[in-house]
Amino acid sequence: MNMAPIALAAAALLGTGAANPMFVTSDPNGGWPDGGYYVHNNMWNSAKYSPCTSTLYAASRDNWHVVTRMNNKTGDGAVKTYPNVHRDYSSVPMDSFDSIVSSFAETSPHIGIYNFAYDIWINGIARPGCTEIMIWTENFTQVPGGTYTQEVTFGSQTYKVYRNPGSGYIAFVATTNFTSGTVNLSDVMKWAIAKGWFSSKSTLNQICFGVEIVSTDDADATFRVTAFSIDAKLRSRLNPTAPASDATNSTRTSNLGQSNVQKTK
Repeated sequence: MNMAPIALAAAALLGTGAANPMFVTSDPNGGWPDGGYYVHNNMWNSAKYSPCTSTLYAASRDNWHVVTRMNNKTGDGAVKTYPNVHRDYSSVPMDSFDSIVSSFAETSPHIGIYNFAYDIWINGIARPGCTEIMIWTENFTQVPGGTYTQEVTFGSQTYKVYRNPGSGYIAFVATTNFTSGTVNLSDVMKWAIAKGWFSSKSTLNQICFGVEIVSTDDADATFRVTAFSIDAKLRSRLNPTAPASDATNSTRTSNLGQSNVQKTK
């Protein structure tokens, strides 16, 4: 018996982390903590759409993927899921940080409608009065919320900036897609503070990286994250992180309990 094809197939699976994932879930709110991060299936807006499926396979916070299926037959362009990896922060004052830099790598299927993006929550998570900053690194036929304001360049990347003052939503949409790299998140936040869009006395609550999915054209599609890290340097000896939560869009009601809330744009 020729074992070469079997060996090659096994090697391919091992190379993607699919052969032996540490965690698998199809639960709409399922997730897995790993080293201070949380990998989350996060089908936050899927209930009223069919079909809308997503299965998360995670080997680590920087090696995971989802296989998902949905469509945009309603024509409303709604984001249905945001599978992501995130790190929670215990309302650390923004001016406590010297720098916050993050690196990532991802691959996507180039079908349907979606965008890979950072999602940063300030002054709370998906609640009145909070600010949501999104940094779109790869956009495939998706349209951001808010109103276009201007272009801005950070390092080698130029972004179109969209804003909805009523909801606290700000989106930086890369003019040229990039599927791996390093983003200075603190530079983006400091720029928005200088614009007067939120206070320098604000607090950081969560940093996520994942993919907002509107449609896969009714086909199973795989979205994969192959690298992710956050390097947050403080000006003092404050501890910037809290235990990873079990929901990207959650409001901590006590040290032990949480209540889920929908992400809004």
